[in-house]
Amino acid sequence: MLTLYLDANATEPLRPESRAAVLEALELPGNPSSVHAEGRAARRLLERARAQVAARFGARPQDVVFTSGGTEADALAIRGLGAGRRVLVGATEHPAVLAATPGAARVPVRPDGALDLDALAAALADGPPALLCLMHANNETGVVHPVAEAAALCRQYGALLHVDAAQSGGRIPVSLAALGADSLAVSGHKLGGPKGAGALLLRPGLEIPALIPGGGQERGRRGGTEPLPAIAGLGAAAEAADPPGAARLAVLRDAIEAGAGLPVAGAGAPRLPNTASLILPGIPSETQVIALDLAGVRVSAGSACSSGKVARSHVLEAMGLGAAAGCAIRVSLPWNAPAEAAERFLSAHAAMRERLSNRAAARPIFAA
Repeated sequence: MLTLYLDANATEPLRPESRAAVLEALELPGNPSSVHAEGRAARRLLERARAQVAARFGARPQDVVFTSGGTEADALAIRGLGAGRRVLVGATEHPAVLAATPGAARVPVRPDGALDLDALAAALADGPPALLCLMHANNETGVVHPVAEAAALCRQYGALLHVDAAQSGGRIPVSLAALGADSLAVSGHKLGGPKGAGALLLRPGLEIPALIPGGGQERGRRGGTEPLPAIAGLGAAAEAADPPGAARLAVLRDAIEAGAGLPVAGAGAPRLPNTASLILPGIPSETQVIALDLAGVRVSAGSACSSGKVARSHVLEAMGLGAAAGCAIRVSLPWNAPAEAAERFLSAHAAMRERLSNRAAARPIFAA
């Protein structure tokens, strides 16, 4: 069966530039912390990747901390910046942030999914200085939050801002400096790099304690020998990512939304060019995902970080969608989506809808 992969927000396909960098790093026997020739060669690759990530995301190389992924980068920032502060989180944050901030106050979003800035201002004013955790773009709907405006409010009230940019990185321009954030988390496999590497970027002059202590790697901010192949792949993917080029994905996304003729979560807000959250009332998300999978089309029902479970979306519930929160699928186009992606998806989607409606109509009705 010819398959169609439309689950890029879970993991992007590996970019060829990243694959080449991984293979190059695998050939090096040296530890980046060793002082001999092999160690220095490994260190050069490590620092090349650091410079590539810094250049892509508007930071200084010395302010890039490599981690095992976006989840660890979030946890490192939250533990380091949240010490002694109350914590606020956006109501539609990723599970990685929600799990790291138990008991945090949630700042509501508007019906279109974007953060409610008036509610944020009220929350920031109502107590001592805070740490706000706010994703740049939502992983389920693609809605882009007003991060720069939120950062201005944080400065006004003496708060710090951590931004999860796992979904926006490589798809739209992302800059730590331009957003005005104190820290920024990115993930390698969301950029088209390998799984197992991510990074936390810090504003100049900001220091945080290590979440994982060790031998002083990463300037004492993250212990453990760096996984050089994964980090080299992350750096190459960051450099190869082309946000302006991602605009072609918006054409495919718009064609999918128009052809499906269904409600689209977050349609009224700025969104990532590759993401559509389609709501098919009355049909559970899991049923849709499985039916499309059997037809060779890979989509999801939301976050891929719930151990394979398909559950009602807390993101769509926060947007006030009620029962529809359990009837949405996420279509997320990868960087290498074929030109016929929209046509193929719509064909499979129409066949699925017809099959499910025929099945419902054929169910026997028993009298009481």
